[in-house]
Amino acid sequence: MGDGLPTEAKKKSPSPSRHAEHARNSTALPSWTMSTSRFCAKTVPNSISFPVAAVAGYLLGTVPSADIAAKTAERAASTSTPASIDLRDVGTGNPGAANAAHMLGKGWGAAVLVADITKAALASSAGRLVGGPAGATIAATSAVIGHCYPVWTGGKGGKGVAASIGQVLGTFPMYFPLDVVVAAGTAAAPPLKERAFVANSVASTVWVASSYLAWKKGWPTGWDGKAHGSLPIGAAVSSICIASKFLASPIDRDEQGNAVLAERVSLA
Repeated sequence: MGDGLPTEAKKKSPSPSRHAEHARNSTALPSWTMSTSRFCAKTVPNSISFPVAAVAGYLLGTVPSADIAAKTAERAASTSTPASIDLRDVGTGNPGAANAAHMLGKGWGAAVLVADITKAALASSAGRLVGGPAGATIAATSAVIGHCYPVWTGGKGGKGVAASIGQVLGTFPMYFPLDVVVAAGTAAAPPLKERAFVANSVASTVWVASSYLAWKKGWPTGWDGKAHGSLPIGAAVSSICIASKFLASPIDRDEQGNAVLAERVSLA
């Protein structure tokens, strides 16, 4: 009675929570996205929102874009396309966009590139709906891991370069123009032109450093207002995952001249 507010109004006063923080971070999103995000934040319990984002992202990442393209090309093409082609057994041995372009044609390579980028970007959107900025990063990072180590093929996935571009677009689009500049620079630099691993290491280092600075300085990401602390962690985890795939390759085919450069370099 002393403050003049009805008892009912006091009971309805919201307390600080993940949902309130999620709503504040969603101010930069379109209205329909904000409504869906708020609905998901209310219906998915706090305790499982991040695991849900991780599982959804991983499953999206395991969608075998290159395998689907190879099977489709096999059915659509004439006898010039090898029957039952498996991109793990030909070219670079990598089921990714660059090898698809090399073995199936540039059109198929472009299709795989778009599909791999899209699945990580979609994972980010799904994660954002249930877990806000951190959920977006968790889901996108999980998509990169799923692309590199899909359970359906015993972990024999792609290198994750295109999927990491989808992660950038889904979590830190403000960085994407710089990513393109770095890709173009590494592709043009003679010492890096035939060294896909080194080129991608440079790009990954710039990505992680930029994400860290965005978080420390409070720079906008292009999606969620100020950068969340999960942003550099996600960039680092995905970069390590990509590096591990490069290092696991039994032969450095780029040095032998038998392979095209990785997606970020060759298709930049």
